[in-house]
Amino acid sequence: MPFPIPVLTVQTTPFEDQRPGTNGLRRKTAVFEGKKNYLQNYIQSVLSSMDLRDRQGCTLVVGSDGRYFSRVATEVIVQMAAANGIGRLVIGHNGLLSTPAVSCIIRKIKALGGIILTASHNPGGPAGDFGVKFNVANGGPSPDTVMERISQVSRTLEEYAICPDLHIDLSRLGRQDFDLENKFKPFRVEIVDSVEVYLNLLRSIFDFTAIKSLLTGPDQLKIHIDAMNGVMGPYVRRILCDELGAPANSAVNCVPLEDFGGRPPEPNLTYATSLVEAMKGGGVGLGAAFDADGDRYMILGENGFFVNPSDSVAIMAANLSAVPYFRQHGLRGLARSMATSTALDRVAKALKVALYETPAGWRYFGNLMDSGRCSLCGEESFGTGSDHIREKDGLWSVLVWLSIMASKKQGVEQITREHWARLGRNYFCRFDYEDLDPRAAFYLMRDLESVISDKAFSNQKFAVGDHMYAVERADNFEYLDPVDGTVARNQGLRILFADGCRLVFRRSGSGGGAGTGATIRIYAESFERDPERHSRETQVVLGPLIAIALKISNIHERMGRRGHTRMHIKTHCTGVIYLSLSLVCGSALSFYQRHRQYICIVYSCHSDEWIILV
Repeated sequence: MPFPIPVLTVQTTPFEDQRPGTNGLRRKTAVFEGKKNYLQNYIQSVLSSMDLRDRQGCTLVVGSDGRYFSRVATEVIVQMAAANGIGRLVIGHNGLLSTPAVSCIIRKIKALGGIILTASHNPGGPAGDFGVKFNVANGGPSPDTVMERISQVSRTLEEYAICPDLHIDLSRLGRQDFDLENKFKPFRVEIVDSVEVYLNLLRSIFDFTAIKSLLTGPDQLKIHIDAMNGVMGPYVRRILCDELGAPANSAVNCVPLEDFGGRPPEPNLTYATSLVEAMKGGGVGLGAAFDADGDRYMILGENGFFVNPSDSVAIMAANLSAVPYFRQHGLRGLARSMATSTALDRVAKALKVALYETPAGWRYFGNLMDSGRCSLCGEESFGTGSDHIREKDGLWSVLVWLSIMASKKQGVEQITREHWARLGRNYFCRFDYEDLDPRAAFYLMRDLESVISDKAFSNQKFAVGDHMYAVERADNFEYLDPVDGTVARNQGLRILFADGCRLVFRRSGSGGGAGTGATIRIYAESFERDPERHSRETQVVLGPLIAIALKISNIHERMGRRGHTRMHIKTHCTGVIYLSLSLVCGSALSFYQRHRQYICIVYSCHSDEWIILV
């Protein structure tokens, strides 16, 4: 018999920067890889945050999006889980599991939780980002109380336990048992098929026969799916191609790569450019892209018609009768993050169901779903999901769209435009300022709150072009959880105008990079009821609101920036004259007012410049 594997206790010193954010702990890969004990400290903090009685002999799920350093980190997790009394680990084949699949498996096998190695849509590779996320027993992200416990442990940690001689084969499906010193029961690792459990769940939700007929019948819908070289490749191949009959060439970039092919695995118009170009050629009815861990998605219709994520969740909600799961279980309520457009609110009103407005972060939806208050929820950051799991779910979202198309026998654009005609269109965009000095970002938000909290601001009017924007109310959003009564404060500054327009300013806990800089996101929204005005360019409609946002925040001057880092809208500007942003941004509103009879000021999402439409 082989000797039992020794359990070692290793002395360490705590790190001050290991409080997890909205999506776990994200840092540059070099930090996890290069700082001695950085990964080990955080894994020990996660394990020690669990009640010792719950932890002993329990089951945890482990998966990754396949990014660089995941295999090394997975082995460290296995070695430390064994040393800390975990009884069983369930790990995806080759270490791969999508975030929705992790949530699904946690719930299926009643695990205590799961550890997901992902930095979502952030770049991979040695120079990219890495992240560790802990999901709890309901399959969802850690609530604030768990994140605080992890943070407290990390600040005082002096040692960690590990079995450095324990090695596993991630490529071999099945059980692997290990005898450890001073342990009465063997430690078990189960390597499972990455797709199977999740696929079985989807089979119970959707009418696969109807979707397969859509993709293979005489009026075959052609699709183009970009897995962006993340974890979703095996899921797309197995489910959309093998199970539902889509041709193999419908799916591209399906081999998971450690650097995602050298591009950020972010499903938007900026980074999923090959999908956008493929769709512009026509002949393909639906296009979709997924991020690295499979919880975010983007939908395009024929000729590259882009569906805003806020519109997407609203359209899904309005058409859930196309999905057998919802015909059987009904629709109990809808929820969105505060920054997401109010398109979903209009669906909730039409369907006469409750609408919950939460802070950013999927964890806030978990309580609503666990208590039976909410069936469908979404965020403006390309995430939608339902109570089938406790995570946003990209492939599930695509299957909802295919179900709606099969039921209505319509294309993406027709479905979207009919939705607008019935309930109105919410023009919406977001633009980000990333890697800001944290102190400067804090003081900007503090000063802006002082401005909008002044009583005089509630009577403020902004004249832009021929339109008058009258402030109806402004506040710093706070959320009272209807389930447990907890309050989340300081969740973003809101300015609501009398005509239904909104501006939102929010400091984000998960910016585009994983460095130490802060991110400020600005959101603009305008509602249009008239169908004759539903085909206007988003940036033309929202240009005046953006000018107001810059005017009252003074963000460019205070942050020392010429412009935003990136913008999230669709743009088809042609025949434009470009002016340097440095020329215009400081007095954008007055510039617009002086020349409003000739021009419209909008942003270019391709450069840090204003666009002047003559």
